[in-house]
Amino acid sequence: MTILSDVKALGQQIWLDNLSRSLIQSGELAQMLQQGVCGVTSNPAIFQKAFAGDALYADEISRLKQQDLSPKQRYETLAIADVQAACDVCLSEHQASGGKTGFVSLEVAPDLAKDAAGTIAEAKRLHQAINRPNVMIKVPTTDEGIEALTELVSAGISVNLTLLFSRAQTLKAYAAYQKGIEARLAAGGKVDNIHVVASFFISRVDNALDPTLPEALQGKVAIALAKAAYRDWETYFGSQTFQRLEAQGANRVELLWASTGVKNPAYPDTLYVDSLIGPATVNTVPDATLKAFIDHGKAAPTLTEGTDQALAQLEEVSKLGIDLEALAQRLQEDGLKQFEDAFAKLLEPLA
Repeated sequence: MTILSDVKALGQQIWLDNLSRSLIQSGELAQMLQQGVCGVTSNPAIFQKAFAGDALYADEISRLKQQDLSPKQRYETLAIADVQAACDVCLSEHQASGGKTGFVSLEVAPDLAKDAAGTIAEAKRLHQAINRPNVMIKVPTTDEGIEALTELVSAGISVNLTLLFSRAQTLKAYAAYQKGIEARLAAGGKVDNIHVVASFFISRVDNALDPTLPEALQGKVAIALAKAAYRDWETYFGSQTFQRLEAQGANRVELLWASTGVKNPAYPDTLYVDSLIGPATVNTVPDATLKAFIDHGKAAPTLTEGTDQALAQLEEVSKLGIDLEALAQRLQEDGLKQFEDAFAKLLEPLA
C-alpha cells in the first residue's frame, strides 16, 4: 500500500500532469501506475517541453520534416503516438476499474478555443485517430467549448474540460453535459462509457489574488473556491433529474483539481493536494508535486471539511470589492494565451 492507494480508497484519483516518450519507454509511467497513479494529462506546454528536451523524438522529427506535412500534422503524428502508447500503459488500470479510471488526455489546438464547430470537428478527428477506449479529448471551457461539449458527449466521446476558474461556468458545463447525455439516450445510445472531468485550476487563483489580500486570506482563496465548487457539484448531481439519468447509466462529471503545483515557495509544497482530497474527484499533479506528496503528503478526507468557513472567506473577498467571476474570465484568457504561445513554440522546430 502507498499513500496514493490511500487517496484512491478515499475516492480520489491522482493523475500525472506530464507526458513524454522517455516517460513511457523507460517504464517509469508503468511504475507510477503500480504506485497508484490513475491517469495522465497533457497540454501544449507539456509537449513543447517534451519535444525540446527528450532525445527520443529527434530521429522521428527529422523523418517527419522530410515529408510533405504541415507543422501541425507533424506535431499530431508525434502526440497521437504518445497518447496511444500512454493509453496502452493505462489500459489495465482502465479495465480493472470498469472503465472509470486510467484516462489519458490530448488537447484540441488552442486556436480553436472560440470556435465551437472547429472544436467539435477536431475533437472527433483526434478521438478517431487515437482509437483507444481510455482517451479523453481536452477542450477549454470557453462558451464555445461548452457548446462543443454537448455535441461531443452526444457522439459518445469522453472529454476533459480545461481552464475552469469559475463556479458559474462550471455549472454551465454540467448543464451542457446533461443535455448531451439526454440527446444520446434519446437516440438509443449507451452512456455508461462516457466520462467527463471538469478541470478547475487552483494555484493560479492564489497567485493572482494574494498580492491584493490581507494576510489572513492569502493562500486560502483557491482552496475555498474549490470547496465551494464541490458543494455546487454535490447539489447539481444529487438532484432528482440527474439521478434519473444515472439510473440509465450516466456518469457524474468529476471535478479535477488542476494547477496544483505550489507557485509560492512560502506555502507547503503539497498544499493543493493535501487540502482537496474527496470522493469522485481527480487531482492532476506535476512530477515534483507527486514526488513530494508520496514523500510527505497526508491522505485524509479534507475536501468536505470547513466548507462553511470557505464560503465565509469567499464572502470576505467579495466585500473587498473583488469580483471572482471577472477574475476567472481574466485567468482563463491568460491560460488560453499561454497555451497558444506554447503551441506556436512547439510548432517552430517542426516547420
